[in-house]
Amino acid sequence: MIAAQLTAPGQLTVADVPAPILNTSDSVLVRVRAVGICGSDVHNYVHGGIGARKVVYPFIPGHEASGEVLAVGRAVKGMGQGTRVMIEPAMHCGHCDQCVDGHFNTCRRIQFLSSAGELQGCMCEQVVVPAHNCFRIPDSVSFEAAAFAEPLSIAIYSVQQSIPLSAETPVVILGAGPIGLSTLLAAKHAGAQRIYVTDRIPERLAMAATLGACWTGNPDKIDIVADILVKESLGIPVVFECCGQQDAIDQGIRLLKPRGKLVITGIPEGSRITMNIDLMRRNELNIYNVRRQNQCVEPAIEMISRGAIDVSPLITHRFSLAASRQAFDTVARYADGVVKAMVMC
Repeated sequence: MIAAQLTAPGQLTVADVPAPILNTSDSVLVRVRAVGICGSDVHNYVHGGIGARKVVYPFIPGHEASGEVLAVGRAVKGMGQGTRVMIEPAMHCGHCDQCVDGHFNTCRRIQFLSSAGELQGCMCEQVVVPAHNCFRIPDSVSFEAAAFAEPLSIAIYSVQQSIPLSAETPVVILGAGPIGLSTLLAAKHAGAQRIYVTDRIPERLAMAATLGACWTGNPDKIDIVADILVKESLGIPVVFECCGQQDAIDQGIRLLKPRGKLVITGIPEGSRITMNIDLMRRNELNIYNVRRQNQCVEPAIEMISRGAIDVSPLITHRFSLAASRQAFDTVARYADGVVKAMVMC
């Protein structure tokens, strides 16, 4: 089969590789049709890893994937050849204390597609995955929208872990990439109306405004903390940090009202960040770290399928598998107003 492979930091090639073999009874062989490029994929592409996790080359990236089933193991029920599916990339063991308690995203033996040191990814023509990691998608949902259900599920989970939202709840989202804009959509769906969004890229701020942000600001051009607090003098009850940047974390802490909550969804490039513990202690601030998502894929697919959330504006670029290098360079450079780039396999 054809696969995109990382071969060194900043290097990606498209090559013929052995196709996977379906040799377990509870797995399925999927013909991949669409794969989204995630920020973590870009970290692996540009830096050769994330924090302490380093890529071992060659490495197939991509975990936001959808496709159609080609074959199933003998123990698989309820799906067969031609079934359209979205692939949940996190494979939990089902037996550890975390899984028993229902916290599948913090499974002690979790294996994640396209995660360095764990599993190869989906930017290829075929993958074998456990059947329970495949979620049916209706014919009305495109393969690319189904692939986008993965980042949307993270946003839904982030909102679930925050605070109850309503029209009276001001919300700040720091970073308007795919996760930040998905968080905007999820927060709106949960009832928020006063949503403030920041980013350094004008096209992303314009999209945030189109999607329903009441205010947008570029931290390189204005003091976003001062500007928001003029409008919300009591402070913000919940801030979503969606870009993994130290300055955004600092801004979030300054924006929060006493006993407010900072939800860190973004992935920092390094292994350490710093926080103003004096301000956090005096204001009794809450910090919540999001680990991907937990049991939010089906809600994401359902919201997309019934039109409650429209992800199509966020899918701005499409590339063939053969053009994967161009796709990664476009996303890594924030070129051409890209939000979400899809590789169509």
